[in-house]
Amino acid sequence: MSGGFKKESENNLRVTLNMDEIQKLTKRYKKIKKYMKSPIYDLKQMAGTEKVVSELLNDLKQNPDEG
Repeated sequence: MSGGFKKESENNLRVTLNMDEIQKLTKRYKKIKKYMKSPIYDLKQMAGTEKVVSELLNDLKQNPDEG
C-alpha cells in the first residue's frame, strides 16, 4: 500500500491508506470466501487438488509475521 505513518504527538498517529488498494483486497477476500463456500471447493479439497486456499494457508504458516 502506498501510504504511511506520521507521529503527530505522543498519543496521536496519522495513517495514510490507499483506498483503491483496500478495495482490491476486499474484492479478492470476498471472492475467496465465496469460493470456499462453494461445492467446487469441497470437491477439490476432498480430491486433494485444491490450490488457491491451501497455498494462502501455507504462505501464512511459513511467514506468520506478515499475516
